[in-house]
Amino acid sequence: MSSVDAIEQAIERLTAVERDALESRLLTRRFGLDALNDHERTELLASLDQAERDIDEGRSHTADELRHAVRSWAGE
Repeated sequence: MSSVDAIEQAIERLTAVERDALESRLLTRRFGLDALNDHERTELLASLDQAERDIDEGRSHTADELRHAVRSWAGE
């Protein structure tokens, strides 16, 4: 049995809550801040700072505007 097979069998024995926690950890490891290079991390943090300033100054976006923006970022 391969290590991957053993891991998959162990995952099947987890509760739904434990599977969710594992999935979250794996996604964070793969796509979290640690997965970004220095330039990407700097850009992300700058965009979050700008978003916070926008909110503090009363500028906001509708849900439709946000959906459109996310689709454009995802290339859809």
